[in-house]
Amino acid sequence: MRPVRILATGGTIAMAPTPHGFAPRPGYLEELLAQDPRFQHPELPPFTLHEYTPLMDSATMRPEHWQTLAQDIAAAHEDGAGVVVLHGTDTMAYTASALAFLLENLHHPVVLTGSQLPMGELRSDAPDNLLAALLLAAQPHLPEVVLVFGHRILRGCRATKVDASGFMAFDSPNYPDLGTLGVRLTLFADRLRPMPQAPLRVHSLNPHTQVGVVRLFPGISAAFLANVLRSPLQGLILETYGMGNGPSDDTALLGTLERASRRGVVVVNCTQCLRGGVDQEGYATGSALARAGVVSGGDMTVEAALTKLLFLLSTEPNADAVRARMEEDLRGERTPAHPSPTHGTVEPAHL
Repeated sequence: MRPVRILATGGTIAMAPTPHGFAPRPGYLEELLAQDPRFQHPELPPFTLHEYTPLMDSATMRPEHWQTLAQDIAAAHEDGAGVVVLHGTDTMAYTASALAFLLENLHHPVVLTGSQLPMGELRSDAPDNLLAALLLAAQPHLPEVVLVFGHRILRGCRATKVDASGFMAFDSPNYPDLGTLGVRLTLFADRLRPMPQAPLRVHSLNPHTQVGVVRLFPGISAAFLANVLRSPLQGLILETYGMGNGPSDDTALLGTLERASRRGVVVVNCTQCLRGGVDQEGYATGSALARAGVVSGGDMTVEAALTKLLFLLSTEPNADAVRARMEEDLRGERTPAHPSPTHGTVEPAHL
């Protein structure tokens, strides 16, 4: 089987009990894995564990950490290894989306997982999540970033956290699961990214790029939005109502958006709804935003839209190019207007 490199960033899965509650402890996870016979099972792929220093709560994750992960994943990729990234759940969907954009032409799986209870706890979900991640990371038919949690296999740039404490913490609202984790581990070939022909390319983020997110609410003022859109902001995810609607009768607010767009700020329309997407031509309230220069985020999650915007502002030459690329499907993060035909399944392993 393909070897697997585990990159442990921290999070609940690597925490140990202390007098002040659970906290990350270097070496603790390695001790637990060595003591658990399931992780010495001959059907598991050979794996190595690398812990970052310091181990982090995922709330402290930043774009520079995504860049480090991307470089380390590329090194494993060159060695022919799949990768498991152990990560806290709070920002796991952001990291999964960011890695999908940074790592172009993946040939081997990159699997993010973690847990809601630490590995050493009696009812921990960590062992099942990690065992599934290791099996997936060794597969030959999975050339993309995925998130595995609570017996679900999700595309990384389609996942979002939906439960703060339950074991089924993540969902993929607008794209079906990539496979099933039951008696058999099954991957659906018609839902996976195609195997690329070009070599892996690792992109770089500009550390000075500034992006943000604002959620529309009844009574939001043009002055408030103008303050958000001030320099040095370069891109904004605007979370709108329903299918991408906003207050079309508020000329001051629309004027604020239009002036920002003319200055080169890229504003992307994403729905506040968990499911469905933006249709800026469906309602007058949505088309008013389009006329103000706001581009459609389609059915992307906010996590995917934000990290995609950061990625494109770091790699594209100007705002118009970023706007055009935001409306394209780059890594399976949004549903294209004319999806490709699908066929077949792949059943690579038993679980």
